[in-house]
Amino acid sequence: MPHYLPIEKYGLIGNLHTTALVSKYGSLDYLPFPRFDAPTVFARLLDHKKGGFWSIKPATSQFRSRQQYIPDTAILHTRFYTQDGMAELTDFMPLKGQEESGVVVRMLKVVKGQMSFRMELAPCFNYARSPHTVTRKGPHTFLLQSQGPDGTLLQFSTDQPCTVRRNTIRGTWTLHKHETVCFVLAGQSTAAGEPIPNLRTYFEGCLRRTYRYWHAWVAKSSYQGYWREMVMRSAITLKLLTSSTYGSTVAAATFSLPEDIGGPRNWDYRFTWIRDAAFTIYAFLRLGYMEEARQFCLWVMDRCREMPSAAHLQLMYAVDGSTDLHETTLDHLEGYHQTGPVRIGNQATEQFQLDIYGELIDTIYLYNKYGGPITYSFWKDLCALIDFVAENWQRPDHGIWEVRSERQEFTYSKIMAWVALDRGVRIAQDRSFPAPLERWISVRNAIFEEVYEKHWNEEKQAFVQFKGASTLDAAVLLMPLVRMISPVDPKWLSTLKAIEEDLMAGAMVYRYNLQQGAEDGLTGDEGTFSMCSFWYAENLSKAGQHDKARLQFETMLGYANHLGLYSEQIGKQGEQLGNFPQAFTHLALISAAYQLNRQLNGEDHKKGNRDLYI
Repeated sequence: MPHYLPIEKYGLIGNLHTTALVSKYGSLDYLPFPRFDAPTVFARLLDHKKGGFWSIKPATSQFRSRQQYIPDTAILHTRFYTQDGMAELTDFMPLKGQEESGVVVRMLKVVKGQMSFRMELAPCFNYARSPHTVTRKGPHTFLLQSQGPDGTLLQFSTDQPCTVRRNTIRGTWTLHKHETVCFVLAGQSTAAGEPIPNLRTYFEGCLRRTYRYWHAWVAKSSYQGYWREMVMRSAITLKLLTSSTYGSTVAAATFSLPEDIGGPRNWDYRFTWIRDAAFTIYAFLRLGYMEEARQFCLWVMDRCREMPSAAHLQLMYAVDGSTDLHETTLDHLEGYHQTGPVRIGNQATEQFQLDIYGELIDTIYLYNKYGGPITYSFWKDLCALIDFVAENWQRPDHGIWEVRSERQEFTYSKIMAWVALDRGVRIAQDRSFPAPLERWISVRNAIFEEVYEKHWNEEKQAFVQFKGASTLDAAVLLMPLVRMISPVDPKWLSTLKAIEEDLMAGAMVYRYNLQQGAEDGLTGDEGTFSMCSFWYAENLSKAGQHDKARLQFETMLGYANHLGLYSEQIGKQGEQLGNFPQAFTHLALISAAYQLNRQLNGEDHKKGNRDLYI
């Protein structure tokens, strides 16, 4: 087996506080604990020697394997096949109870014949910076204690004999048909208690409750259209990336998975971007998940109360709303496929990005319209944000792609500034809230005229990346999706054609073309952006190009991994690149499916039937 598996060979499990990645070959190679943005316990994904892992696999190298989720759940099955039999590894994380700080549950079962197995549990705490001890607590129970500042304490339990060597727990067993081995790795509060008396009973109880939870959650969805399986897999993935404690959503499960093997584009995505979280809430609202939208709105209200002024809205926060996301490198880790630097934290939090105001206010607009009325107190906080946009919409910024080169007047940023004013006006009119409507409408109109006239390039016959640019940017695909421009406006159709010519490779769309002069302040290359590819499909549908839209969408579905998961980008050989799985891609899939489903059902032409904005 290679040192580094392709990113797409992994499945995601989680407990709405953190997530883990389990490979197609039965190794748990990534787990921050106890929450998304915490230090890792396992990170072999980023260093195959030092990162730490928990492997359960056949003892022979001659085996085949495949993975699948139990439908409509986050419970993962990995099946092993050898000449002697077939076995099944079940992996999931039960939702935390008040007495638990997080649990990973695994069970190995031989379905046919017999099979020998090898297990290795080799944690490396605190991003592999802290040594640890392993202490036997009972015949089959061990305590794993980090000796670093994190002080993490885990309890490992199994129902088969294990040995300890060099602080790694190992076991080898031969199982026959229907025989099982159960494993539980539990956090500190659980570990402080007594050993679990009957692991099989504990496993079955956790499995039953977890199965019921996910089926009940999926049943709340209002989506009953085409591609339901892929849509709900994306919804479950978004839910796994959402904190049940805080209501915030992280941009992706991982950090420092490269956008270009051998390049420097490696970022920590385990934080709550205002932009990404807002789009995620759009997706939840479209599927009928009002509670997720309500929880995020409450999280936003807390951020608004904490800000000294509207100018202090950060583009990203930790899941608990804290603001210290200092970027640093972990030089002792070699990185995925030796692609460093491995970064934690994110320097982009210091950037000015104008667009986040529009995305945030659009989310509130949608929640106020479809989820529940906002309070007047919160409206006053929103007014400060809208006023800030009205006064600063011409300021250059770093844009949606967080370029690390000079600021520009990005077209997308002005599109979202227009959205901020437009949705502010709509909320005020809908709720009869006091607001300076005349001024807001005047600024909104000025932004529209600025974009329509001065962000248009006659030679390119397209709306370009920023004012005065000659390069294209797929972010402008949001222009008709937020209803700033008609999807059949001649200028827009010309822009769509230019994007097809300059930014597309088959069904895949680059966010911009580095070979044609686009600059972002970084070296190296990158893949196509799957989010942009789904935006393109939605645009085709809205423009009435229905067959082409459906073909585009269904072709992109073929680029998911074996479990229906997507990272940020797709490389030259069809491989997944960037952090995985990424919320942006999955929410764009949901949005495109929603629009195409409406078109196929003829709902776009029904009088008075207006879909949600994206």
